[in-house]
Amino acid sequence: MRIFVVINPAAGGSVPILKTLNQVFQEHDIDWEVGITHGPGDAQSLAREAAQQGYDIVAGYGGDGTQMEVVNGLLNSDALFGILPGGTGNAMAFELGIPRELPQAVELLCTSDNRRSVDVARCEERNFLLRAYTGPGPEHVASREEKDRLGILAYPLATLRVLRNLQPTEYHITVDGESFTEPGLACFVFNAGSSGGIPANIPSVNISDGMLDLFLLSPEAQSPLALATHLLEGESENSHLHGRKGREITVDCEDPQTVWLDGESAGTTPVRFSVSSGAITVVVPD
Repeated sequence: MRIFVVINPAAGGSVPILKTLNQVFQEHDIDWEVGITHGPGDAQSLAREAAQQGYDIVAGYGGDGTQMEVVNGLLNSDALFGILPGGTGNAMAFELGIPRELPQAVELLCTSDNRRSVDVARCEERNFLLRAYTGPGPEHVASREEKDRLGILAYPLATLRVLRNLQPTEYHITVDGESFTEPGLACFVFNAGSSGGIPANIPSVNISDGMLDLFLLSPEAQSPLALATHLLEGESENSHLHGRKGREITVDCEDPQTVWLDGESAGTTPVRFSVSSGAITVVVPD
């Protein structure tokens, strides 16, 4: 077996990445190679080249942004995708039960025969694995400096900041050809249910069901700070959260809203979402 690892050198703090890879891969007699990223787009290019060179597994070491770039490089190839968590939230690792400690995650690549096909979502011309949402401005989301300083605490603090600043607007939404208009504080489109850094998933969301999950947070929510609870409980009579499933979703607003994909700014509404069912195959625990 041949494994190629795309490494984001900014991830993982003081973790001895190469030493760990060398030790575990040698124990299992693995033919391996690495590529180092230097900026945006490098992980995608390195992953694509590795797949073209016939590597059996192409793994990404870094956060969810690095993993998404690797996935983009592997689409329409035969290479398996491996996840080596090195970021702050590591939501995809939580989603798929992959160990967050590097030695165990590398060991998994060498020993597991289990594979899982997962969906890849798309917003206009950009793919994403986790979630999209509308509403907050750039000044309210978790910054790189906050993530480095606070770790996973940066996410709940940013969430509180976002929720305090949300303003209601009229949403015009179409799900698989069925249109409706409703006021909302925020709109979420989930491909995966993991919150990232928190061992809890939104129960209705399945990354392998070929569907996207749309949730619209109602302005009648008595406490926007209860958003996390609403999401984990799903749609209910009192949740002020309205959910629908679909393969194609368009979102427009009376007042244009900023769109975020896996924590990265991606323009403003209107936007169209779609999903490619089982587009990537991941090495997961037995």
